[in-house]
Amino acid sequence: MALLNILHYPDARLHIVAKPVELFDTALQVQIEDMFETMYQAKGIGLAATQVDFHRRLIVMDVSEHKNERRVFINPVILEKEGETVYEEGCLSVPGIYDNVTRAEFIKVRAQDGQGEFFELEADGLLAICIQHEIDHLDGKVFVEYLSQLKQSRIKSKLKKREKQNL
Repeated sequence: MALLNILHYPDARLHIVAKPVELFDTALQVQIEDMFETMYQAKGIGLAATQVDFHRRLIVMDVSEHKNERRVFINPVILEKEGETVYEEGCLSVPGIYDNVTRAEFIKVRAQDGQGEFFELEADGLLAICIQHEIDHLDGKVFVEYLSQLKQSRIKSKLKKREKQNL
């Protein structure tokens, strides 16, 4: 297993729309394991393949308190949305930035697991928010793009300044 490089906003590669996964082979299994290792190392709860410059519709997630409930969503599609909730989100691609985002409160999603088997899942709370957040990544969208232009500009400036300080 290997740690993968997480792309940081405003990297243009975060806006690439991911293509469907068609081949469920050993290489995909390695990618899944590497993504879990990267997500856990970065102390995240979800990671979309787009964030590690792998532009396929693949998400790994673990919203459990003890980090022992791994979930894989391949080619996910939200079938139903209901209600509305506001939650303060963060993102491994936008380190140190948190802000409120409005999302559906309840969702129903269809996806494939790591072996290509289809499943459906109804979700609410943090799991529903995380699924929506990560699917946005697969669609080339980062959570800060739900915020005002002013906030987006401030975030870009802050991240660029932080990047220069780290060089």
